[in-house]
Amino acid sequence: MTPDTHVHPRLIVPDPDRASAFYQVVLGAEQVFRAPPDEDGRPSVIDHRLGPSSFRLSPAVSPWGWLSPDDLGGSAVLLEVEVGDPDAVGERMVAHGGEVVVPIENRPYGKRSGRIRDPFSHLWIITGALR
Repeated sequence: MTPDTHVHPRLIVPDPDRASAFYQVVLGAEQVFRAPPDEDGRPSVIDHRLGPSSFRLSPAVSPWGWLSPDDLGGSAVLLEVEVGDPDAVGERMVAHGGEVVVPIENRPYGKRSGRIRDPFSHLWIITGALR
């Protein structure tokens, strides 16, 4: 693998603009690119930076095989984000429509973490230092 190899997770969501606003508020993600709207009024991709990482959002387009977790009956991917204050991030996610799956607590493996399902049905492990 070369140093210029990168993985950019792409989350498939019904409404990329709504999802982008959510991730900006709850995670502090920075929107770095938004494609112009397609004929259906949705951008085909929105790129975000989150610390040294990045991720993308795209709309569900079933003929292309781009299906959201709700289309699939659940998320097949578990996203993990390490933050300075997992409790605050979890609280923001819930305040903006997320659902607690596993409460954020100190864990025996030396992290404070829990799981939140975001309003677009993606599952997140929110983790950080013990409290």
